Amino acid sequence: MTPTVLITSPADLDPHGTYSYADYLSWPFEELVELWRGKVMRRMSAPADPHQVAVGNLHLAFGNHLRRQRRQVRVAPYDVRLPQPGRTTDETIYTVVQPDICVICDPTKIEHRGCLGAPDLIIEVTSSRTAARDWKGKFDLYEEAGVGEYWIVQPLEQDIAVFVCDAATARYRLAGEYGGPGPVPCATLPGLGLDWADVFPEPVA
Repeated sequence: MTPTVLITSPADLDPHGTYSYADYLSWPFEELVELWRGKVMRRMSAPADPHQVAVGNLHLAFGNHLRRQRRQVRVAPYDVRLPQPGRTTDETIYTVVQPDICVICDPTKIEHRGCLGAPDLIIEVTSSRTAARDWKGKFDLYEEAGVGEYWIVQPLEQDIAVFVCDAATARYRLAGEYGGPGPVPCATLPGLGLDWADVFPEPVA
């Protein structure tokens, strides 16, 4: 049960409590948090510059490719609700995430509060403090929700790991890992034409 206490900051939330999207909407604080199966996940720290450079470059590449198309790209902060089948009311949604970048091919999933349903592609750009979440926690959430393609971008290693959901098993398989100049194929957008150097134009200092 969600505790009946006045919530004014993330510190007031019960770390053992279970919260819905309806609860999430009622919180008055500005700090961004996520819900993973009803559990509150707070931001660990502000993103570092290499993270922001990679996010900006990826957003630019995807945005230019999708300009004036029905398919859309979104960048954090942006609420993505991942409901269980048939449970799409605010009170029955328990997973709300803030992917660094997501591509949504079905425009009916987009509304003024964000995306309702699994995006077709999610990209998370790691930092030293979020890598474990991106490789395990979010990997499992996105696989379970049916996100068709998941990229994990490591700006310090200048590496991109691409996972695609296998239709036969509904599990992710590693489609490719890209750590140097050359094309980075995208199953969701085959005509994207992204190159590794579009994401990492400068060597890490």
